[in-house]
Amino acid sequence: MKIIAYVYSDPLLELVPDPEIWGWEVDRIYQDLGMRDATLKEIAFPKGKAAQQQKRPQLQQLLVDCQQDPVDYVLVRRLEELGDSVQEVSDRLAQLEDLSVQLVVLETAVGTGNQTPLKRSDLLKVLEEVQQSQRSRLIRQGHARNRIKALPPPGKAPFGYRRGKDRYALDRSQAPIVKDFFERFLLYGSLHGAVRYLEKKHGKKISVSTGQRWLNNPVYRGDLAYKNGEVISNTHVPIMSREEAAQVDRLLRRNRRLPPRTASAPRSLAGLVVCAECQSGLTVTRVTARRSDQEYLYLRPIACPRKPKCRAIPYEQILEQTIQTICQELPRAVAQVNMPNLGGIQGSIEQAIANKQAILNQLSELIAQEILDPETAELRAYKLRTEMSQLQNQLAQLPPSNLPAIAQAVSIPEFWLDLSESERRFYFREFIRQIQLIRQDQTWQLQLVFIF
Repeated sequence: MKIIAYVYSDPLLELVPDPEIWGWEVDRIYQDLGMRDATLKEIAFPKGKAAQQQKRPQLQQLLVDCQQDPVDYVLVRRLEELGDSVQEVSDRLAQLEDLSVQLVVLETAVGTGNQTPLKRSDLLKVLEEVQQSQRSRLIRQGHARNRIKALPPPGKAPFGYRRGKDRYALDRSQAPIVKDFFERFLLYGSLHGAVRYLEKKHGKKISVSTGQRWLNNPVYRGDLAYKNGEVISNTHVPIMSREEAAQVDRLLRRNRRLPPRTASAPRSLAGLVVCAECQSGLTVTRVTARRSDQEYLYLRPIACPRKPKCRAIPYEQILEQTIQTICQELPRAVAQVNMPNLGGIQGSIEQAIANKQAILNQLSELIAQEILDPETAELRAYKLRTEMSQLQNQLAQLPPSNLPAIAQAVSIPEFWLDLSESERRFYFREFIRQIQLIRQDQTWQLQLVFIF
């Protein structure tokens, strides 16, 4: 028994499939690649039999070989791979039937498996699916061509931008609103606070989930992201710089570690202090005296299991002790961290980006010398841009290479005393994961857990 397989794949839409996908012992695999330079009109309306043979030469060779050497089964992934139209598919099916070859379709156009030979009675059921799938493929091919040319994806431009001829352009009325939102988030590290600020100052009402999408959206960083998960950098004017984007990512990661509703708390110790014994969090409470404007702040346990419960501690005492402890312990903690050679890692990534940029700049010369055709050069340029985007993302996630110097700078008590509560909150959460309160009878002490 002789079994052969046929594969047709479009480089614009998919990678070449693995030869082990068949699940049968295959004697030979015939493989055609889609024509990258074919237009949508040429695909929808093929120009005669010669054009069809040019698009799928290996399929024509398969039919010739079947005439010369009889074959029992021909395996295909999907029926639509036999042609670019329903008429072409029907003609190929008729040719295989005349040769007494059994066709096995591994999956139909809607994705259900079928490991049995295709029967003539099943043809009418699948032709409609073939037509729908080919129509979908034409649309996806058009989107893929736009993606390779680094054109914006279909749909409305994100808020803050408008559609230009071949890229996003800043909307001068909306972009300042988005910029103000980012600056507010960077200043206070609070998503809810930035959303409320936007509505109060600009009258722009958005949901918290929309604000979260804005913070994560590559478009505002000057990049394009597509549905296949690939990102192309530096395609249009950004609203947020690379440094701001890296800081936004750090703030989002930091806020995920905090208890709910503490990211925008006005006090710098909110969400950081826990009981070392029972791990109960401590919340900031405010007490005012009757007939007085004087305000007193305390930290008290939220769910203390002791009876009677542990007493509250004045907020200022814990704040002062936290500043003293961080000034003493932060430089030693940084010195003990086994940090890699961040400068070397950063340099190697930057060199890799520069090398890929140099290759990208050479593509136009290779086209002029007819070493590469324009379609192949476009695919190569697209791959280089996505690889550069991945490297830039790695670069943005690296910690600062001068961390020891930063630790020395923030270990001066006067540095902390000159900050506002919101500024202290920002720096505390940059370095501290948790502040553990250790009670000993009538006294207590603090132990800091740093993020590194």
